[in-house]
Amino acid sequence: MSGPILIFDSGVGGLSVVPPLRHRLPNAALVYACDNAMLPYGTRPDDWLVTRILAVCEAAVAASGCCALVVACNTASTLALDALRAHLTVPVVGTVPAIKPAAAMSVSRHIGLLATSATVARPYTDRLIETFAADCRVTRVAADPLVHETERLLAGDEPDPSIIEAVTAPLWQESDLDTVVLGCTHFPLLGERLAAAFPRPVRLVDSSDAIARRTVQVARDPATRAGRDRSLATSPDAGLSRALAGFGFDEPQLLIVG
Repeated sequence: MSGPILIFDSGVGGLSVVPPLRHRLPNAALVYACDNAMLPYGTRPDDWLVTRILAVCEAAVAASGCCALVVACNTASTLALDALRAHLTVPVVGTVPAIKPAAAMSVSRHIGLLATSATVARPYTDRLIETFAADCRVTRVAADPLVHETERLLAGDEPDPSIIEAVTAPLWQESDLDTVVLGCTHFPLLGERLAAAFPRPVRLVDSSDAIARRTVQVARDPATRAGRDRSLATSPDAGLSRALAGFGFDEPQLLIVG
């Protein structure tokens, strides 16, 4: 089924997967959908989130006519991916923390996980660590304030460096930690500022290119881009409009969620 590729996130974090998607599928039309009315997802109850994510994604799939859905949100993926695949007729690509590649490249065998509180505590994350990083020490840090700082950055404001330093301090205080998993799609957009907060070089690893590679496999016949790409949002917001424009998307249309 021909159609655009739909990218979904609670906010602007999913924009971090747009450059690798456009690199691998340069002619494909994209639609970006965000549930900014309910941001942030990471601190909300699980049952509420599953219901909300299903409702928003069903509405966005219908509104976009997409050929595939990219759930560019770690919280949504670790919680609702199976439910989305059961309810939707289009292929669904999820996002999981890049524990496996981080463990493969760590020399010290001590890696960090920087994610929302929901992802840090999720049983899915426990299983990833047990499967791919059993021989590593993993320091987990809930970094929910960084979601807001990323949203500020893309809206045209400067993130607060004191907040970034305070949130990441538990990681850089570990002297042998050499690799950090950015377990929220928002966080790669703060990459330079996160690196600057560390007193020594560390590797920052995220899932964006892996998401793009998987999308190439499942999006068999994506529609061809004609001009700027479309976007959808559950609440009007001038800062969101600026962020989306910076990534080549039109003014967001209001997404009505039943």
